[in-house]
Amino acid sequence: MKLVISIVQREDADTLLKSLTDAGHKATLVSTTGGFLREGNATLFVGAENDRVEEILDLVRENCHKRTRYLSPIVPVTEPSEFYIPEPVEIEVGGATVFVVDVPRHERF
Repeated sequence: MKLVISIVQREDADTLLKSLTDAGHKATLVSTTGGFLREGNATLFVGAENDRVEEILDLVRENCHKRTRYLSPIVPVTEPSEFYIPEPVEIEVGGATVFVVDVPRHERF
């Protein structure tokens, strides 16, 4: 048995959850916050038999997409006579970070 933990962007979470449940997987979605951008993510937990892990990973790949965004950098502390004009920086967001963990014991009550 495996536990598949997928950290995805909030925009992708609902479609991924629907795809997982439509395929017969039981999933738990928890709202989380990313460390770098401090924006909403979602973490999905899916317990699966070993032979179904690739199916889950395929669904994550199909439903979680990378995007580019522009982010304005933080203005540094400058002298009163200096001017700093920040230019937005293009960054890549989205996709998924997935962990597959062995589960030595599983029980349902």
